[in-house]
Amino acid sequence: MSRRPIDRSPPLKRLRDEGYDIEVVDGYLLVHDVPYVNEKREVKRGVLIAALRLTNDVALPPQDHQARWVGDCPCNEDGSIMQGLGPSSQAAITVKGLEAKWNFSCKPKPSDAYTDFHHKMTHYVTKISGPAQAIDPKITAQTFRPRAPDEEESVFLYEDTASSRADIVAINDKLKPLRIGIVGLGGTGSYVLDFVAKTPVREIHLFDGDTFEQHNAFRAPGAASGAELDEKLTKVEFHARTYGKMRRGIIAHPKPMGPDTLHELEGLDFVFLCMEGKGKKVVVEKLEAANIPFIDVGMGITIHGDRLRGQVRTTTSTPAKRKHVYEKNRIAFVTADGINEYDKNIQVVELNAMNAAFAVIKWKKLFGFYDDDNNEFFSVFVIAGNETINEDNE
Repeated sequence: MSRRPIDRSPPLKRLRDEGYDIEVVDGYLLVHDVPYVNEKREVKRGVLIAALRLTNDVALPPQDHQARWVGDCPCNEDGSIMQGLGPSSQAAITVKGLEAKWNFSCKPKPSDAYTDFHHKMTHYVTKISGPAQAIDPKITAQTFRPRAPDEEESVFLYEDTASSRADIVAINDKLKPLRIGIVGLGGTGSYVLDFVAKTPVREIHLFDGDTFEQHNAFRAPGAASGAELDEKLTKVEFHARTYGKMRRGIIAHPKPMGPDTLHELEGLDFVFLCMEGKGKKVVVEKLEAANIPFIDVGMGITIHGDRLRGQVRTTTSTPAKRKHVYEKNRIAFVTADGINEYDKNIQVVELNAMNAAFAVIKWKKLFGFYDDDNNEFFSVFVIAGNETINEDNE
């Protein structure tokens, strides 16, 4: 639970001050202990839920007139279904262990728009609790229950309202326990960080010993200032500071990955391998020995006349499936003559972002965020043909 949106938003603070048992969880506003009547004419209590819109943890006016409900469908005094709520049984969402199966759609009169969340939630509470109060005039949702602030559970420094707005909080929570590593913070690695930083994973470990230089600014998300380039920070320090504005749990390891630093990979749940050069093979061997699943990425871009051609590669390796890496040469190791078709110098920012997106999507499939019909462990996107080739299916 977060108290910041309540403390910073007058409509939410007013609800709390008036005795409503409210809290903000994962971008939702919850009103607990709302009395209602069920079909058996019993007086019960339920939870009213609405997705918040926040800016800097300040609640904006409601964007719609919908709300979710934890409990039986509210009824009139005689046990008949209450009209005017537009109740519908939809795919349930789960917030803080509470399963909300009912969706309400109730507009206020006469404006048909809610001015703020105090207006919205009290309108719903009044309508839902009316029959219960007719049976028991003393019952109320204004319980003035003392609620000690819960320990902050989110890694984010402000509420993730994107997940609550899409009703995917429970799916997103599958990623919460994970400790993720990103080896190599060049163009593709920095985009992997950008995508992963916006998930609730517990920790993100960044491994790279290089300095964030001017050419890196043209291959990374966001826009670095000249003053920031003048600081000559390592890539991991630069990116850790940038994404530290949004979340906790980003750990910078500003050293090259080698024999002296391989032990720092131990204990991670997943690694994105976004590095180039001869050091890749020992990292792969370390990840395999430690039973850590990983994804290796790469691009092979060449100049043909006055245009570019090439491919974007994604190779997945898990403890249950690793042989394809060696039997089919699925990871681009530098050869004895120093040639690696996927580690050419040509880098283009949108291809870096695409390479990162393919890798992150596959990672999310492995951990149950996305469904996976192909179960491929090797894929290549061909730029000129605009086609994706999937192989090494499980």
